[in-house]
Amino acid sequence: MIKAKVAGIGHYVPEKVVTNFDLEKVMDTSDQWIRERTGISERRYFNPETDTVANMAAKAARKAADQASLDIKDIDFIVFATITPDYFFPGSGVLLQRELGLEGIGALDIRNACSGFIYALSVAEQYIKTESYRNILVIGAEIQSSALELTDRGRGVSVIFADGAGAVILQPAAADENQKILSTHLHADGRYAEELYVKDPGSSRHERLTKEMIDEVGIRAHMNGNMVFKHAVVKFQEVIMEALTANNLEVSDIDLLIPHQANLRISQFIQKQLGLSDERVFNNIMHYGNTTAASIPIAMSEAREKGRLKEGDLLCIAAFGSGFTWASGLIQF
Repeated sequence: MIKAKVAGIGHYVPEKVVTNFDLEKVMDTSDQWIRERTGISERRYFNPETDTVANMAAKAARKAADQASLDIKDIDFIVFATITPDYFFPGSGVLLQRELGLEGIGALDIRNACSGFIYALSVAEQYIKTESYRNILVIGAEIQSSALELTDRGRGVSVIFADGAGAVILQPAAADENQKILSTHLHADGRYAEELYVKDPGSSRHERLTKEMIDEVGIRAHMNGNMVFKHAVVKFQEVIMEALTANNLEVSDIDLLIPHQANLRISQFIQKQLGLSDERVFNNIMHYGNTTAASIPIAMSEAREKGRLKEGDLLCIAAFGSGFTWASGLIQF
């Protein structure tokens, strides 16, 4: 059976650094309060004059293509994960296609929030397996900062989220090649959809957007933090073990775990439950915050740059987020 491999990785984060001390100036919070609850010290916010979801994705994509020694023109399909597209429609996939000058190729948009990148990776993997495409660009990119309510009312969410983009190039693995995606595993439970969501603007209204919706913060993210934490720590571990069991592997076989960067407390809890040392878990939420679908590919790219993710390593990625959705993947790097 044909397997897919990760041939290249790249990421881009905006230049603007926003520290916890910056947030202290606009809301009733503190550096200590934020770090104790989330692990975040700073994050990146986009520049409205220069950054878009699509062009941040394009910068990450070019880095991934360079690492794969691939001419960008040889990309033949795009799978783009984001919940913050540049337009209500069309999705950012076609805008990225335009940025890269790839007119005519297919562009698919994925809306699975924090699990979006793994969902996108899994979709792209199936296209490789069926020989539909040979060079697939998989993107996770978000601009969350423009939706944040930087006030006391919104601080529970606003201290967490941030902006950035990550990309990988998938290609078929040669028959004798060790580098490959071993498996991906996707789950969802819509009973908890309203525990982490943005209600408005939605289509099932008399009016899609009204002044009342804005005043009542329907356009802002609502998160039941306790409920998210309670489910995340269970589903993270379950879906990681599912991937290992499917491949007849053990936790001890994992060289590096990259969890979605939602909250450092969640990552550290999972690390402790699995008995993994610090050297076998990569976190960068301290510097970038939660970039939703972008968090895993950004972390993969940075881990590679720092020498934490090396050729031959068994990489496990896992995510949990809005929906609720959760997912994992095992990659022989």
